Amino acid sequence: MAEFQVVVADPEDGTTHQFDVDGQDANRFIGRSLGEEVDGSAVGLEGYTVELTGGSDNAGRPMRPDVAGPGIKRVLLTGGVGYKPQRDGERKRVTVRGSEVGEETRQINAKIADRGSESVADLLGLESDEGDESDDDE
Repeated sequence: MAEFQVVVADPEDGTTHQFDVDGQDANRFIGRSLGEEVDGSAVGLEGYTVELTGGSDNAGRPMRPDVAGPGIKRVLLTGGVGYKPQRDGERKRVTVRGSEVGEETRQINAKIADRGSESVADLLGLESDEGDESDDDE
């Protein structure tokens, strides 16, 4: 059975939220590729839509959007996801994971694409810390 950690970014306020997803909700992600949208109810965001932006597998290999399928592949890179060259013209052969979410995927990165009627804080039961400063007398 698949089990993921889904990290959802909220581009509107710059926050991120982590969710552990398994079972039926995890099956909503299997077979999806980077750039596709998934119903947010899989991570507890009813009425929202999240877009898959990246991820990694159980060995830490990053998912690359230009590599097809869920498997691993050794590709010659000049930069981008999975490799940062130190000099101009430098290339390196790196093992990366394909753009499709599979059984080996352990972390999925996503961002909110479409918003629902309720705020993220309300759906997740988060309270704002503003004005909650406690006055501890010593």
